[in-house]
Amino acid sequence: MPSNKKWVKDVKTVSTSPPPSLFTKDANTIANSLASKKVSPKGIGSGIRMLQYYINRAGKNLPAARKKVLERAKELLHEKLEESKEKRKTS
Repeated sequence: MPSNKKWVKDVKTVSTSPPPSLFTKDANTIANSLASKKVSPKGIGSGIRMLQYYINRAGKNLPAARKKVLERAKELLHEKLEESKEKRKTS
């Protein structure tokens, strides 16, 4: 049975989506936007998943420099997630 490598092209969401051209901006802007409740109402983890989805969709067509910026944004989101977990622990 042949596998359909393009399964992800059929995935659509109506819940939230990042602003147009967000992923062409700098790492701090991407991280701050994806961490906002407006873009990720279910939390920072949702923003991380959106970013990873974008990276995966771009695949080999993503230039190394752009991927580095996106990976940095993902690191910033992980840091924000850890900070929010620490806040919840101390509260």
